[in-house]
Amino acid sequence: MALDQSFVGRTYPPTPAYEVGREKIREFAEAVGDTNPAYTDPEAAKALGYSDVIAPPTFVFSITFRAAGQVIQDPQLGLDYSRVVHGDQKFAHVRPVRAGDRLTVTSTIEGIKSMAGNDIVDIRGEVHDESGEHVVTAWTKLVARAAEEAS
Repeated sequence: MALDQSFVGRTYPPTPAYEVGREKIREFAEAVGDTNPAYTDPEAAKALGYSDVIAPPTFVFSITFRAAGQVIQDPQLGLDYSRVVHGDQKFAHVRPVRAGDRLTVTSTIEGIKSMAGNDIVDIRGEVHDESGEHVVTAWTKLVARAAEEAS
């Protein structure tokens, strides 16, 4: 059954603040194989003009995907998460994420469509720091695969 188009434009409350730690940044950089010293060495980051280590550009995925959980778990929307695959991801950074940032995410459903029996949901996550500064926008595309027809 196709998802309700009236959910397009629905915005969910901001998430609790997520404090970005140096160790989390280091672990993420290692996991993605990025050896940029600005991700692990405070002095290297300071030499580039940052107050502390910065995170790789895709680091915010873990924060924004968790925030998208508000959409995924909305019982009124009726998305069957057992059938969901991650379709696409984009980021538009205003500034790098830094160790010590306390970030919140506000998720909005930007689009819902059906193609070949699959439901496709586009979610925009606006990430702000504790002073309200816009840090990054993330777009996540989720695809709920069509249920198999019984034969």
